[in-house]
Amino acid sequence: MGHQYKKKKINLKKWMKLFLPIDKIRFYPPQFIIRDPIMKGVKKAFDSGEEVAVIVFNIKNLRELSEQLGEQGYTQFITLLKKTFQEIIEGEIGSKEIIALHDYSSDGLTLFMKINHEYHCVNEIDQKMKKILRNSEKKLHEEMPLARPIFETGYMFIEKKHYSIQEAIMKAHQQALAMAEKRVQTEFNEMLYSVSKIVSQKEISLLAQPIIDLATGEVRAWEMLTRGPKGSVLESPLQLFSVARQTSMLYDLELIVFEKTLEQINNTGCTQDIFINFTPITLGNNRFIRDIKKLLAKNKNISPRQLTLEITERDSIEGMENFLYNIKVLRMLGFRLAIDDTGAGYASLHSISEIMPDIIKIDRSVIQDIDKNTVKESMLKGLLLVAREVGSLVVAEGIENEAEASVLSRNKVDLAQGYYYARPKALMKGLMSS
Repeated sequence: MGHQYKKKKINLKKWMKLFLPIDKIRFYPPQFIIRDPIMKGVKKAFDSGEEVAVIVFNIKNLRELSEQLGEQGYTQFITLLKKTFQEIIEGEIGSKEIIALHDYSSDGLTLFMKINHEYHCVNEIDQKMKKILRNSEKKLHEEMPLARPIFETGYMFIEKKHYSIQEAIMKAHQQALAMAEKRVQTEFNEMLYSVSKIVSQKEISLLAQPIIDLATGEVRAWEMLTRGPKGSVLESPLQLFSVARQTSMLYDLELIVFEKTLEQINNTGCTQDIFINFTPITLGNNRFIRDIKKLLAKNKNISPRQLTLEITERDSIEGMENFLYNIKVLRMLGFRLAIDDTGAGYASLHSISEIMPDIIKIDRSVIQDIDKNTVKESMLKGLLLVAREVGSLVVAEGIENEAEASVLSRNKVDLAQGYYYARPKALMKGLMSS
């Protein structure tokens, strides 16, 4: 009797799915099965100290395409869609960073991607998403001219602190889907509310990581690193800045980081150089110079000469009308400029030649295991030659052990930072002399 009741219950669920309108089903939590290889891939990334991004490529007009193409044409389109995205994603990202590409959502594809860096990687994800979409749309149109998919994209990072990896994956997927669709009364609105509250109430905290002079071992400067409200979903800089970017609040958030940095300099009496991260999209904003001047006017005891603005080179500066003009004005005000992540992005040399930075920061991807890799050491030597030609100081990022540090000393790198020297901590009185 119990077995018969269970069978009827299963059949009833099937009929409910058949008769419920598709637009209603989409608002239910996704009931996909997380396969073992994905869970293992996510866990392995976490164990290696990496983050995992869930990126959704949603097709807004999938139902219309199904009706337009017919059953055979639609099946052909879905097969081509998966193949095209797989090829382009592997070409753009590289198979080592891909955990999986899967059609969890009935309206598109979901990419699980390993991430190694802090908040500035959000820019890279954003750029790669656009490039993947642009190339995929072009190839799909060449192969099937009648198929005109309209894509929506969104991404979210899987929470490491979650009690269950499966639950964390499902939650991140729902949030990424909500970001893509920007649905009313969904988690997009909750995220928008959360980041709006953080911006309006300036609910961020700053940590400082020392930048060490390799010749003397002394602390020469501090890089400010941002955290969201402690214990919240947006505590991680990856989550915080990804949501801020997708909700058009990145500019406001980065200005608050600058304002809070000035406050910390005042509170601690720090006289050493301070490095602050900015994206090119913020630096190129037509309000940026005006807003920076206002904040400096409120803190007249702080000279711009103490401040270095780090520009991530993972965002292209091309086509940014105000960017180079703002850079000239910032230099006239006394700010120094650094290019962050050199060696990791696609436009390092172009960015260096355009900006002529005071400081070049070499990305962790070049430094990692440099003591075991002669090609990486050759890359370092090449970047040092470029820096000397430009007249830039060099900072090597992400040093984690003595072997890596010894290669930098041997090559006479100016400055270094990383866990080998110190982990980020709050900037306090007396700390800057340690």
